[in-house]
Amino acid sequence: MTGRTAQMTDRGISRMELKHRLVSFAREIGFDSCRIAACGSAPHADAFRDWLNEGGHGEMGYMERGEEKRCDPQKILPDARSIVVLALNYFHGDAQACDTPAATGRIARYAWGDDYHDLIESKLDKIDEFLREFGGQQKCYVDTGPVLERDHAAQAGTGWHGKSTMLIDERLGTWFFLAEILTTLELPPDEPVPDRCGTCERCVKACPTGAITAPHRLDARRCISYLTIELKGSIPLELRPLIGNRIFGCDDCLDACPWNRFAQVSREAAFSARPATVGMPLRDYLSLSDDEFRLLFRNSPIKRIKRRGFLRNVCVALGNVGNSSDMAALERATADSEQLIAEHAKWAIHQIRSRHGINPSPWGTRPSSFTETAIN
Repeated sequence: MTGRTAQMTDRGISRMELKHRLVSFAREIGFDSCRIAACGSAPHADAFRDWLNEGGHGEMGYMERGEEKRCDPQKILPDARSIVVLALNYFHGDAQACDTPAATGRIARYAWGDDYHDLIESKLDKIDEFLREFGGQQKCYVDTGPVLERDHAAQAGTGWHGKSTMLIDERLGTWFFLAEILTTLELPPDEPVPDRCGTCERCVKACPTGAITAPHRLDARRCISYLTIELKGSIPLELRPLIGNRIFGCDDCLDACPWNRFAQVSREAAFSARPATVGMPLRDYLSLSDDEFRLLFRNSPIKRIKRRGFLRNVCVALGNVGNSSDMAALERATADSEQLIAEHAKWAIHQIRSRHGINPSPWGTRPSSFTETAIN
């Protein structure tokens, strides 16, 4: 009997009873799933290391820095015995059609509402406090910690690894956030669930950029979520047309999954869409000052990429779906103090002019090195 188990016994409660209470408490505070995995090495640790060695993580240096911890959670919390895996549904249906005739952009569903980090972290604090009453010491993470969360979630039976690399729950589909709590308490683990993808490869075929190079293989350097969120510099020229009107993340592989036909609307109203994330004309974003951007996306995941990253994405989207009515806003953006925005605005203008047969603008007669590269 471990010290933690003895402490629970002294309080007149078994490990199984504590687990039942934990699951009940997690649901009471809003989680849609609470399951347990034994705390051990991540099953796909070797595959993760191979992916890093191949450079599949792109510029996400934090993946390399946290490699050892991601592969072995004991390096995060040495006495950890269990991993509590929590899931929270964020699905709020489809975006409402907007009345504006202007070109609009697409934002991944998870970023339509409030920042999930803040909301989930407050819930994890409550569970941490709950487990401390039984002598547990915990480390809590939601997305940002060095944890291969989908590996542990699959071990706990929260879902199975889809071919897109996303986790699939038969009740929630793919529309849920994951969070993990490493605890020194030893709790009875749950059983994994079988892979129910069968021969389906809709997610693989749906990827606009071919980032899903094979079932369960993702090259982040081609993924639109990486390009519009993680990449800090210029988006590669050859990939810009493939991004379409996506300005923050991409849901295409998730939308394609047949299991999402069972998805139910989330109980969490904080994840519902804001006017700023659904239906706002693309060109209107270009007028935002830095202060206005921060105010518009306060408490939103979008604030993470800052004005420069977001308007870079907006320029690319306008280059793909904009028309002559967007030219004035783009012309102004070519003079933006952020060179990243100005560069992508020039590219967008060239794309619109080429697509609609509009004569070149004065800046095009003496192209910068970027414009020459874009045209050639």
